[in-house]
Amino acid sequence: MPKIKSELYREVVQQASALMDGERDLIANLANLSALLWMQLPDINWAGFYLLKEDELVLGPFQGKPACVRIPMGRGVCGTAAKLEQPQLVADVHQFEGHIACDAASNSEVVLPFYLNGQLAGVLDIDSPSLARFDQDDLQGLQKLVLALQDAMA
Repeated sequence: MPKIKSELYREVVQQASALMDGERDLIANLANLSALLWMQLPDINWAGFYLLKEDELVLGPFQGKPACVRIPMGRGVCGTAAKLEQPQLVADVHQFEGHIACDAASNSEVVLPFYLNGQLAGVLDIDSPSLARFDQDDLQGLQKLVLALQDAMA
């Protein structure tokens, strides 16, 4: 029987916190978090981070197929999450105006902004080949993961 999401995310956040314990390098932490999400979350085809550099998002550590390297603020799901500084939960990316298709197999997406020293630093992006793969339980679990990252880097 599959784990309930709250239990899955509690374990993921515990594992993430252990991986980041005492580590202050952002790229090392993002690389481990990408690998952890890739390993633990079912039914995903991409998990990783985009980092804010000047006025665009630049590809950071990830797991999955090669991805778009640069995303303008306000473009696509990632750029929208960054510009609005609000998570984006998209059941069908093909219905999202301005969606940037890095992988044609992606059908749903969840994106959460993260902050360092109180400033927007980038976004966590996770894609799935399934429609409506992500829900409020995923969003809440991933928000806890982002908080763990921000705490580790504080």
